[in-house]
Amino acid sequence: MPDVTEYDDTPYADGPATTADGPATTATTATISPASSHARSGAPRQGSAAAVGRNGARRLPAAAIPRFADRHIGPDPSSQREMLDALRVESLAALTDAAVPASIRDHDLDLPAALSEPAVLAALRAFGSRNRPVSSMIGLGFHPAVMPGVIQRNVLENPAWYTAYTPYQPEISQGRLEALLNFQTMITDLTGLAVAGASLLDEPTAAAEAMQIAFRTAKGSRATFLIDADTLPQTVSVVATRAEALGINVVVADLAAGLTAVGPAQLDAAFGLLLSYPGPAGVLRDVRAVIASARERGIVVTIAADPLALTLLRAPGDLGADIAVGSTQRFGLPLSFGGPHAGYLAVRKGLERSLPGRLVGVSVDADGAPAYRLTLQTREQHIRREKATSNICTAQVLPAVLASMYAVYHGPEGLAGIARRIHGHAVRLAEGLRAAGVTVVHDAFFDTVLAAVPGRATQVVADALARGVNLRLVDDDHVGISCNETTGQAELEAVRSAFGVGPEATAGITWTGTGTGTEIRTGAWTGSVAAANDHLVARADQADQADQADQADQAADEPVALPAELVRTDPYLQHPVFHDHRSETAMLRYLRRLSDLDLALDRGMIPLGSCTMKLNATTEMAAVTWPEFADIHPFAPLDQAAGYLAMIQDLERWLAQITGYAGVSLQPNAGSQGELAGLLAIRAYHRDHAVPGSVVRNICLIPSSAHGTNAASAAMAGMRVVVVSCDDDGNVDLNDLARKARANADALAALMVTYPSTHGVYEEGIGQACAIVHEAGGLVYVDGANLNALVGLARPGQFGADVSHLNLHKTFCIPHGGGGPGVGPVAVVEKLLPYLPNHPLRPEAGPATGVGPISGSPWGSAGILMIPWAYIRMMGADGLRRATSVAVLNANYIAHRLHPYYPVLYAGRDGLVAHECILDLRPLTKLTGVTVDDVAKRLIDYGFHAPTMSFPVAGTLMVEPTESEDLGEIDRFCDAMISIRAEADKVGDGIWPRTDNPLHNAPHTAQMVTANEWSHAYPRSVAAYPVASLRAAKYWPPVRRIDGAYGDRNLVCTCPPVGSFAAEPVDEQILAGAR
Repeated sequence: MPDVTEYDDTPYADGPATTADGPATTATTATISPASSHARSGAPRQGSAAAVGRNGARRLPAAAIPRFADRHIGPDPSSQREMLDALRVESLAALTDAAVPASIRDHDLDLPAALSEPAVLAALRAFGSRNRPVSSMIGLGFHPAVMPGVIQRNVLENPAWYTAYTPYQPEISQGRLEALLNFQTMITDLTGLAVAGASLLDEPTAAAEAMQIAFRTAKGSRATFLIDADTLPQTVSVVATRAEALGINVVVADLAAGLTAVGPAQLDAAFGLLLSYPGPAGVLRDVRAVIASARERGIVVTIAADPLALTLLRAPGDLGADIAVGSTQRFGLPLSFGGPHAGYLAVRKGLERSLPGRLVGVSVDADGAPAYRLTLQTREQHIRREKATSNICTAQVLPAVLASMYAVYHGPEGLAGIARRIHGHAVRLAEGLRAAGVTVVHDAFFDTVLAAVPGRATQVVADALARGVNLRLVDDDHVGISCNETTGQAELEAVRSAFGVGPEATAGITWTGTGTGTEIRTGAWTGSVAAANDHLVARADQADQADQADQADQAADEPVALPAELVRTDPYLQHPVFHDHRSETAMLRYLRRLSDLDLALDRGMIPLGSCTMKLNATTEMAAVTWPEFADIHPFAPLDQAAGYLAMIQDLERWLAQITGYAGVSLQPNAGSQGELAGLLAIRAYHRDHAVPGSVVRNICLIPSSAHGTNAASAAMAGMRVVVVSCDDDGNVDLNDLARKARANADALAALMVTYPSTHGVYEEGIGQACAIVHEAGGLVYVDGANLNALVGLARPGQFGADVSHLNLHKTFCIPHGGGGPGVGPVAVVEKLLPYLPNHPLRPEAGPATGVGPISGSPWGSAGILMIPWAYIRMMGADGLRRATSVAVLNANYIAHRLHPYYPVLYAGRDGLVAHECILDLRPLTKLTGVTVDDVAKRLIDYGFHAPTMSFPVAGTLMVEPTESEDLGEIDRFCDAMISIRAEADKVGDGIWPRTDNPLHNAPHTAQMVTANEWSHAYPRSVAAYPVASLRAAKYWPPVRRIDGAYGDRNLVCTCPPVGSFAAEPVDEQILAGAR
């Protein structure tokens, strides 16, 4: 690596931080092992002048380095003092002592002391240097791809995109909703099916969701799911994990010759079938006869399809499939050691109401103009709970946006050109191998060549690796080679040489491309790492130019290995959005226009209760796009990922320490999947420890206030939900819990409870609740959604819980990305360690006795684990504790300021809340007619995302400010809420009519307030600038209030015609045209 300025990585040698309480307690200092940080070098210590470090680089004195925790925590010491005085509390310590029950408060965390931002970047560089990116032609669902620089810089690295929340407030989310509608349109066009969702977690989980759709759709009591043997092994395993809990029998069979390979009894019991197009072996088969035979038997057919291949191949819908699933990783997303990548799921007409997860639709706003929103939400877990179609909450919105923009950038011709180039490389590789006497197993393929080399496969793979290329070892006799967007002449020649094919064998065969990325992957690249990705993009452009020249020569006789009957002839991606942004200027402005439509954390506080929208620091995000992390294949030899593994080991150890558990699995790639993993661990534990002949333990007790995912996850884990009541103070009713635990003692599996509660209170009886369940033979699952109120103060694993999932996209600073990616690790006590997730292709990723894989990648969304690692490493134990304490302070300050205007529904001991509070708007609604929805939409006019609406109690707002918001922003929010109360009182007093006031008409667009005519009962200035500070910086929503019911009744889930967005409102006929 080139020389850089070095920084002293001594843990903040400038002394302890100052807080509102005075000097902070010094964090526990732990020795930093080589796996945790770069090697030390005898650096000068506190008070030393600038010195010379390694390689002669200048070393800055530690005193010059700012403390990260002071940047992360919004209120400075004087602001904290002001808030504490308002609460009449002596100190932060006194506040947390009063709020958090003494029975659960824990000791100091044993974590490494905090490092500075430069030191953490240096440590991440050290991890990266231990990774070894190699040109990967392994395939298995993961392929190197090139993200256009304009997309990387203006989406992936842009906080306007990555700090946004799930678009439940559609009026302030039109930009990312449009991007997601582009994604849905892209998928429906390529798959030839009617409706596609707005992303799923990955391809294997999408296949598992498809199985569940088929199971719900099938008639009768059939319970067998068929999978063709040529299917990704991780997909087979994830589907099997889901199926086992639901009592579904999975049968894997070679269906190349049709359904005759399945026994008659199994065929009669089959409700669903999964085929791959193409599969990991690369072969392309005409599956129409198999599909027709299956559908005659009432079997729902799913095809797992590569969307890039579908630019050349007939669409699954055209072949007769009911459902299509897959991954959009090839659409510009880096390998990232397995994720995050956006999965997709599309269905034929009639199955749309069974879709899991988010679905974007077109509706109209108050002026009749088209507007986007999440549609058919009654399918989802936050409404239907255990009856939901899925437990999915966080999906993969940001990766889906990136994939959709890749399609916008390239258009249909560009995508087909990339696919043709990849296919051409594979064809010429196969021809070269055949010419040298190597048997190519399949004649028809898209990008993957399966070569038979009896007894030599291991040696061929080793020889290729020595030449800088990873191949797939299928078995002792076969090697798989998957070409990709970055494949060029250098890679192909390395593969040819590994097979022992001499130059004479390929005489007359044209080799196209320029070896994109080879210099970097083989270590010949000598520039800075920061420039490496730009280099990759530039080399891809060169490859395009070379390919165009080759195509001119080969146009008359281009070799193909696509069966004629499977070649695509119908058009796709015909909407103008996939054609209008060819220049980088146009693309840049399109991305900017969309981001300007949205309100994200880069504009203001998002005080969503139970969502923890805290700072996503730039330093934490930095390593996500570094090639040392981005270019590692999840199934590459593990010595190529040594830096990843060391970082993962650190993070697992730190999270176990923070939560008080014995071990952690990072595989679940969302909180919902962490929940499922934890419940499956409980289920497996009870199964293994059951007395012969005893009742199956399958009852899950869940409080009525719980998150909807809890009940949905319990149902997916094969459990029956029994609801436990809450008392008048919002606590779990311990008497009702005891009654139901006793009544179901023989069958009790678990209690699933959130702590602090979803009512925003540290419940005093959590230890007693755990004891009640344990006494009845059950285990306790503590949902980690509210862990931001516990870190450094209490640990679930030490106050009675047996398992928790964590949300690293909440508590540990991974950005929400508009609805994903997330990471939902599962943490367990000692006796549950044998039941953590594992993986069929990576024994190192979990115990052999584990419940099976929860996601397709061994370590889940590994490519964003650098973010929580950096956060914990920069905060240290003391910083984490202070962050939690300030989160509690901010919430209590808001409750204090707003209580005179909106009653705080629940409070704990001494009238204190935890890290969030619930404002009761029901009295206001009764008095004035102003609803919680009116207040939420009016907050947009004040420049705020609304708090969580009507959860866990209808007619309320749940407010969570987090520790990252400073006093100025908190006061601005409180002032807005107080002003809104005054506006509501004017409605109640009859000054403004109930149907014509700034709350009823909110939000107000610029078009509305600048219209020639204004006939409302209040002035334009009240509509636009209700407080003076807005005149300096005003967010204008692009649409007025959206009609949700209209969008559900008139389902449109693809891009509407451009004419729909004319200056004048559209009518029903235009939207009908969109349908």
